[in-house]
Amino acid sequence: MRFGLVEKLKQKGSLHNWNHINNQIGMFAFTGITSQMVDELREKYHIYMTSDGRISLTGLNTRNLEYVADCFHAVTHGKSLQ
Repeated sequence: MRFGLVEKLKQKGSLHNWNHINNQIGMFAFTGITSQMVDELREKYHIYMTSDGRISLTGLNTRNLEYVADCFHAVTHGKSLQ
C-alpha cells in the first residue's frame, strides 16, 4: 500500500517527493503533511489520521487507494509540506 499510494500520487501529478513513505516500515507512515492539511482531509474528505500526519496503512486497500491519493493531492497541490 505504501508504494501504491506514492505511485498514485505521482500519477495525479503531485510534485512533492513522497519517497519518505516508501522508506518507512511498520503499519503506520508519517506523511509529512501539515496539521492544517490533516484537518482538511478530515473535514472535507473523511480521512482520519493523527494531527502530525501519521496514517495507518491498514486502512488503505485497493478499493480506496485512488480516493485517498485524490484527496491527498487535493489538499497538498501547490502547497509546501512541513
